[in-house]
Amino acid sequence: MNFDLDEKYLAIQQAALQLMRSVDDIATEADACNELHPGILKALQNSKLADLMVPSAYGGRFDKIDPLAICIVREAMMATSSHMDSLFALQGIGSYAVTCGGSDTQKDFWLPRIATAEILPALALTEPEAGSDLKSVTTEITSAGDELIVNGTKAFISNAGAASFYVVFAKEEAGYSVVLVPADAKGVSVTQTPELIAPHVLGDVHFDKVRIPASERLGQAGSGLELVLATLGVFRVSVAGAAVGLAQAALDEAVKHTHSRIQFGRPLAKLGPVAQMLADSWTEIEMARLLTYRAAIYAQQDSGANLHHSSMAKLAASEMASKVVDRCIQMMGRFGLVRDTKIEKLYRQARPMRIYEGSSEILRLGIAKELAHTV
Repeated sequence: MNFDLDEKYLAIQQAALQLMRSVDDIATEADACNELHPGILKALQNSKLADLMVPSAYGGRFDKIDPLAICIVREAMMATSSHMDSLFALQGIGSYAVTCGGSDTQKDFWLPRIATAEILPALALTEPEAGSDLKSVTTEITSAGDELIVNGTKAFISNAGAASFYVVFAKEEAGYSVVLVPADAKGVSVTQTPELIAPHVLGDVHFDKVRIPASERLGQAGSGLELVLATLGVFRVSVAGAAVGLAQAALDEAVKHTHSRIQFGRPLAKLGPVAQMLADSWTEIEMARLLTYRAAIYAQQDSGANLHHSSMAKLAASEMASKVVDRCIQMMGRFGLVRDTKIEKLYRQARPMRIYEGSSEILRLGIAKELAHTV
């Protein structure tokens, strides 16, 4: 049992850190954008890290997508820019159903361009009335000869308006299915969602009698939930990686402040209550990091069978990140409340992580259900 990353992962980590140093001067600007930031996209393309999101047969780096490599990259990215983290993560989250269920034609056409970040994908799951309860979706797929017709609205979709295609989860006669809808298909339109506390490339996507060839179905009719769960199995744990990176960045800010800020004749870091908060924060980050890396290794072996480990990592790391960044602001006092500082940005970015890709409450239900099967 070796807890150290091997050379392969250390090289990936260094590449991600180098990328983030290169965009540090535009990170604050990019993270305030709810539209695609061209400088961040160009840097991602130049880094070639998006090739981690596609199998080597289609231009990717490894034979299979490696959840640990993705965790490590997201950990480095989220410490500097949520905009970069989101773009990178969505290259995999938005295209994995194509990797798993796409035809050879679909894979050959889309995946090589995902690997270079030439194009961006989007996963269209949620709707105005369907969030955690995916089975309540109302978007419909109907067959019309050799075509499929898609009708409905998807809400709060990441990469909406910037994506080249949408992987759409919808209901049809056979159950729940997934189809690939090109963004330029007739009847597809995007409207802006309300702006979030942590700005994000986001929108509502409307499908008004959109006709696509029946060959754009991903997997079999009725296999939609399987493809969604396969995506979560590989990528949910990477949210934990991002949460660890965010918390580490917050702690780094607090350490700098508490060692340079003198109160009562000595640095804040040497005052008992502050020292305790620093120690607790570091300890909790390391606990979450170890849980995350272990869950990622389990996901390498069998992502579906180990989804509960990914859920535990995501739950623990996202809850930890909110707690740590709040504690860091407390240590920094009024300086932690200044708008547009790094710590204030991290505070806003931490909160959504307990909601997206499985809210903490839904994750607890799934974890408890799995536990019941073991006793």
